[in-house]
Amino acid sequence: MKRRDFLQNTALAAAGFAILPTGSLFANANGKARLGYIGVGARGMSHIAEGLLRDDVEIVAICDIQESSLKICRERIAKSGRPAVKEYTGGLDAYKGLLDRNDIDAVIIATPWQFHYQQSVDAMKAGKYVGCEVIAGLTVDEHWDIVKTSEKTGIPYMTLENICYRRDVMAALNMVRQGLFGEIIHLEGGYQHNLRDVLFNNGKQYYGGGVEFGPGALSEAQWRTQFNIDRDGDLYPTHGAGPVMHYADINHGNRFTNLVSFSSKARGLAAYVEEKAPGNPNAKIDYRNGDVTQTMINCANGETVMLTHDTHLPRPYSLGFRVQGTKGLWMDVNKSVYIENQSKDDAWEPAKDWFDKYDHPLWKKYEKEASGAGHGGMDWFVFNAFIESVKQKKQTPIDVYDSVTMSVIGPLSTKSIAEGNKPQDFPDFTKGKWKTSKNTFALGDSGF
Repeated sequence: MKRRDFLQNTALAAAGFAILPTGSLFANANGKARLGYIGVGARGMSHIAEGLLRDDVEIVAICDIQESSLKICRERIAKSGRPAVKEYTGGLDAYKGLLDRNDIDAVIIATPWQFHYQQSVDAMKAGKYVGCEVIAGLTVDEHWDIVKTSEKTGIPYMTLENICYRRDVMAALNMVRQGLFGEIIHLEGGYQHNLRDVLFNNGKQYYGGGVEFGPGALSEAQWRTQFNIDRDGDLYPTHGAGPVMHYADINHGNRFTNLVSFSSKARGLAAYVEEKAPGNPNAKIDYRNGDVTQTMINCANGETVMLTHDTHLPRPYSLGFRVQGTKGLWMDVNKSVYIENQSKDDAWEPAKDWFDKYDHPLWKKYEKEASGAGHGGMDWFVFNAFIESVKQKKQTPIDVYDSVTMSVIGPLSTKSIAEGNKPQDFPDFTKGKWKTSKNTFALGDSGF
């Protein structure tokens, strides 16, 4: 039986959630996870680097439309001592040649946002596990289609949201599960990060290198800046939403029910360009995306959530996490924890003191392996979780339902703002199965 037919015939559902076939799916002689990479620019290259460090990963093929990215990747692979891999390039459909291969178990997708949806759907239809960088899609319908395709094919889809594995985030999750904060009442998170020198450069220098964007620029300035011109909403919700979902058991005994978004005026990007290059026409562009976007979300169990997108103004980096319950809270911005009747002098205490004590078991176990990996080690965890799922033929720890739930906040936020801050009903991608599903994220012993 062909692999694709086998997958479709075994794409059963238990409580509405996809079950993976238990036969010899993806088995190969050397027991490795055989990967294809679609997009090997800055983010894709970081995933390449993780793969090159592992004996249980075979990089079979890479795809990118830019020779500059392929060249860097080619040189990195050669330097590692591994054999050259097959390259696919030449146009936006080049990735389809990679998907046609029968010696690839899974793909890592790290292309610009506008390509994620179609590439992911095509990959699942080709029988490949999908590990996709954020975000999943640009419309609500695209998110639904990703779910339907995963269910129909039986192929797992995982958003590679690395913040879910950040050490302090996981320590806070450990504290939540041990009841240190009491019953959870309110949660906050977001993406509060000065990206002005990422959204603009001069095509020669990446950071702080000019005020240009588009085809002549480098990396994300080629495409990401345009989203800030065209859309007003939370463009990047998953860094905050992913961890918050685990704290509140979203899709696993709880769910988001509706949201409303508000957006400030947009001044930051134009002011930045004018300061860097007075008179440059890019300072006159009407940047639609407000400098600060805030989204309030209701939960079925009564919790409230606030997400903040703030990338156009001068500020230190912070994701702004807040975990607040009936016994205390953690505040990311001031790096402090307060637990009633436990905190000394009834005052804030350094979060580090609590997080050292309640360090997540996975970080304790895999600290050495994660040392030196990107973003303080969390890139190792998210990559490892995906690879172990592929090797063990298991569902991914961030499944398709969790993936689209954290991502769909983007188009819902845009729609709320466009309709005068009108509340939007939140799709139930699980079709009611959230009521009985159990939260198993980061409860295993394999870096999940």
